Amino acid sequence: MAAAVERMDLAHVVITVVNRDDLTDGGADHYKRCVEAVHARRPDVTIELLSSDLQGSDSALRHLLDGVPLAVFAHNVECVPRLDRWVRDPRASFEQSLHVLRRAKALRPDLWTKSSIMVGLGETDNEVTAAMQRLRDAEVDMLTLGQYLSPGQAGEWFLPVERFVPPEQFAAWRVEAGLLGFRAIAAGPLVRSSYRAGFLLDEARRCGQDDRWASE
Repeated sequence: MAAAVERMDLAHVVITVVNRDDLTDGGADHYKRCVEAVHARRPDVTIELLSSDLQGSDSALRHLLDGVPLAVFAHNVECVPRLDRWVRDPRASFEQSLHVLRRAKALRPDLWTKSSIMVGLGETDNEVTAAMQRLRDAEVDMLTLGQYLSPGQAGEWFLPVERFVPPEQFAAWRVEAGLLGFRAIAAGPLVRSSYRAGFLLDEARRCGQDDRWASE
C-alpha cells in the first residue's frame, strides 16, 4: 500500500477499513503499521484513517493513536441513532461510534476528527439535525452527508431507498452544520465519507486559522 501511494504521487491519502476485524485488538496494530509505512515512504503526505470502532476498546484506540502520524481520524456513525438496528452491524451503534470519536479527540486533540451520515433510509430531517448536534457535542470537526443508494435489489440483503433527498435539503443541512460549528462539511446526493477528502482537510485548516466556519 505504501509503495502504491508513492508510485501515484498522492498528496492526501485515505486509508479505509472496510470490515470488522476479529483480531483481539480489532485490527488497531495493523492499521497503525499501515499509516506508519505510508509516512515512512512519503512523510509529506497527509494521512486520513477511516477506522472501524475497534469493538469499542479504549486500549486498542489508545494504541492506534499513540504517536501515529495522522492528520485526520475518521469513523462513521452511518445513520441516525433510531435506525441503528436496521442499518448497522448488530455489534455497532451510534453510541459506541460517538464514544470512539470523543475518545479519539481526547487522546489526540491535535487530530481532526471526522464522521459521515447516510440519509434516505427512513430518517426525518430533524433526526439528521439532532445527530449532527451530537457529533459536534463530541467535538467532531468534519462532516459528510450523502444519499444512501442500495447496492442491489432491495430485499434480504439490501435496504430499500426510503427517499431521495433533494439538493436543497443537503444545502440546508450544510448551513446548519456550519452554524453548529463543524470546520468543514460536504453535503450532497453523491457525497461519500471520503468525498474530496484532501479539499475538506484544507477547508478545516483554513477555518481553524480563521476561527470561523469557512463557507462558500
